[in-house]
Amino acid sequence: MKLTTEADPIPAPAAMLPLLFEAIVRHKCVSMTYNRTRMILAPHILYTRHDAVFLDAVVVSKEGFLPREEKVGVFKLDGLKDLTLLERDFVLSGLFDRTLEKYQGVTLIAIEPATEA
Repeated sequence: MKLTTEADPIPAPAAMLPLLFEAIVRHKCVSMTYNRTRMILAPHILYTRHDAVFLDAVVVSKEGFLPREEKVGVFKLDGLKDLTLLERDFVLSGLFDRTLEKYQGVTLIAIEPATEA
């Protein structure tokens, strides 16, 4: 059994959190690989379940192709690789429902509707 020390690298999911927080706050898409599939996502919420962190996001493109229909997908952070913040804006999806029971008491951050200045 190995004990974690300050010199050990941060586990990949924890290292991704600041970038995903920024993407959600700024309404910016992210590029990443999930289960060997290259995707662009519009991240809407980060939450925990069974001691793991999950991201619910709208798939903007998958392997360079537009999806057939809009849907909110669930992505476990352990499966994400090559995460990059893009300068591509997105809008809150009408399919996203922050009041779902699965988010109650476990939300780390969720998208807020854009406000006009």
